[in-house]
Parts: sequence; structure tokens; C-alpha cells
Amino acid sequence: MNKKILITGGSRGIGAALVRKFISEGDRVAFIYRNRHEDAEKLSKDTGALAFCADLSAASECIKAVNTVSEHLGGIDVLINNAGIAQFSLFTDISDEDWNSMIAINLSAAFFCSRECAKQMISKKQGRIINISSMWGITGASCEVHYSASKAGLIGMTKALAKELGPSNITVNCICPGVIETEMNAHLSANDLSALAEETPLCRLGKPEEVADLAFYLASDSASFITGQIISADGGFAV
Repeated sequence: MNKKILITGGSRGIGAALVRKFISEGDRVAFIYRNRHEDAEKLSKDTGALAFCADLSAASECIKAVNTVSEHLGGIDVLINNAGIAQFSLFTDISDEDWNSMIAINLSAAFFCSRECAKQMISKKQGRIINISSMWGITGASCEVHYSASKAGLIGMTKALAKELGPSNITVNCICPGVIETEMNAHLSANDLSALAEETPLCRLGKPEEVADLAFYLASDSASFITGQIISADGGFAV
């Protein structure tokens, strides 16, 4: 049966790949974006997915966005918390604003959106929540302390929420991508990307579509007995 999917941070990179994957499988999809208007409009036009602009760093915006999407789709069966930002900075140079922004977008937004979606999922006794974390949430990354902390928080939230929502037949899982070929890694030089590929056992960088394929499986009926899992899609980087 086709599902109703909400994807946060859906205008580019992994988010856009998620939108295209679920649309290609016949699901009804809505995605939230913050400021990439042209990218969002093009993706919506190309796929037929519904695009909604919202600043998910604010709880009120998360609640409004989830409810608006739910009204348009007629409910939400699957929530994918993909919205996120990254920043490369020495620990001692991370400002209070940097920290608060990182936590708000990478972690708090997932909490607020999940809380709002869970209300209707619990009443239906059915649902899927998929959090997109990072391998740095597992291993930690030098000069990315606030990013690593926010992504580690998603992992802890996934495990706790899976236990709490399990009795309502709601699964909660987490994907931890490695180095993926997206705009988020555009700040890295060709030499840096080549070095990261060499450190990866599969000797290459990942593709957004590979993360999307994994998310699609976790949202499917085939994954109905999988919950609370932290699944790496990193080519073996963090092994």
C-alpha cells in the first residue's frame, strides 16, 4: 500500500534523493525546506512532491509544518528527519550561536517533528520514523564537535523512542551515512575527498541514492520487525 511520507531538509542532497525514491515507488511525498526556493520548486515540479518552506529551528514552525503537511496528505505514515547543517570549526572557536543553531536544526527539529507526528501515529497504532544521523555521531569528528554532538543525540533519541513507541507498532530507526557526494561536502578539496575515499574500505564515496534506498527499505513492510537500530551507510569507514 502506498504511504504518505514527510521528509525534512528535502530540497537537495540526500533529502532530494529521498524525495525521488519514494515518489518513484508511488508514495505521496511532501518535503520541507528552509531557503533553497529554486531547488525546492524544481524538485517539486519534476516529481510532483509537495514543497513547504519552514524554519525548523523553531518548535512552532515544526508543529505548523507537520500539521500543514498532514492536512494536505491526509495524514503521515512515515517521517524522515533529514534536515541538518554542518560546520567545520575548532572547538574553542565555536560560538554560543553556532552551538545553539547546530543543536536546534540537527537535533531539536527532529524531536519536535517526531513528537507531532507520533501523536497521530499512536492513534493509528502504526508508523515509521527514520532519523538521518552521521558516522561522526558514532565516532566523533575533530573540528566538528557541535555537529558530532547533535548527530550523536539523534542516535540516543532513536533508541529511546523506539522503546517508547514500540507498543504502538511504530518503528524508529537511524541511518548514519559516511562521506556522501553531496553539496554539504563541497567545502572539501579534491585531495581531501580522495583521501576520504581511500580511507573507506569500499574505496569510494557514497551516493545519496544509496542512503535513500536504505531509508525506503526501513519504511517498507519488509522492515516491520526492525526498530531501534543504528545502521551505517558509510562503505565501512567507521568499522
